Amino acid sequence: MRVEFGGEGQGILLLHGLMGRATTWWPVTRWLTAYGRVVGLDARGHGRNPAPAGSCRTEDFAADAAKAVEELDLAPAVVIGHSMGGLHGLALAASRPELVRALVVEDMAVDQRGRTVADWQPWFRSWPVPFRSLAHVRSFFGEQNPVVGNYFVECVEERTDGYHFLCDLDEAAGIAAEWGERPFWSFVDDLRCPLLLIEGQNGIVPSGQMAEMARRAPDARHIVVPGAGHLVHDEEPDIYRGAVSAFLSEVLAR
Repeated sequence: MRVEFGGEGQGILLLHGLMGRATTWWPVTRWLTAYGRVVGLDARGHGRNPAPAGSCRTEDFAADAAKAVEELDLAPAVVIGHSMGGLHGLALAASRPELVRALVVEDMAVDQRGRTVADWQPWFRSWPVPFRSLAHVRSFFGEQNPVVGNYFVECVEERTDGYHFLCDLDEAAGIAAEWGERPFWSFVDDLRCPLLLIEGQNGIVPSGQMAEMARRAPDARHIVVPGAGHLVHDEEPDIYRGAVSAFLSEVLAR
């Protein structure tokens, strides 16, 4: 449930998105290890984490991340989160500021009230699980965007009857349901560390929301990546690397 990617010195914790796992960060870690010791965390109900997500809320995931930072002696850590992981990073930095030196949040909204996972369920149920092969996974999800297919290949495991997701679809829906029920602006308002917000032009965040997050945080930078969708770090890796590298160079020089 904790993956050591290498590097030394400054602790860097990576938090993945919904239905993902720590190893989806592998392409980013190839250059990120130049900035410190990089560790990825499998969230509850994801990857190889044996703990079910159940009725866990955002604060529970943040507490898991805090425990990892403390037990692995990463503090104060640079925390980098994508989507769900970005929200968990915000919760961690707001609740345990002594553990977080800087935070990167990629394409995550803090106010999605009114959205419902009911619209996702038919899509989930349409997926041909179990998949026949990894090529089947890649082609099914990558028909419109090959990057998405490659991402989901990392999120399945082989069983006797084919390939299944490591994250149970019902648990994923349960996690996401909370996002439509409550706002998380308080995490932004309580933030004290430097913050980098990376938004995909065609991502999932309601228009203007990440800009408002940057306005409300005391030390924030915000970029919108033209043409990128939700997986900015995979779709536009050079732009993502440039933004994060510049941010880390500034923060770590302080």
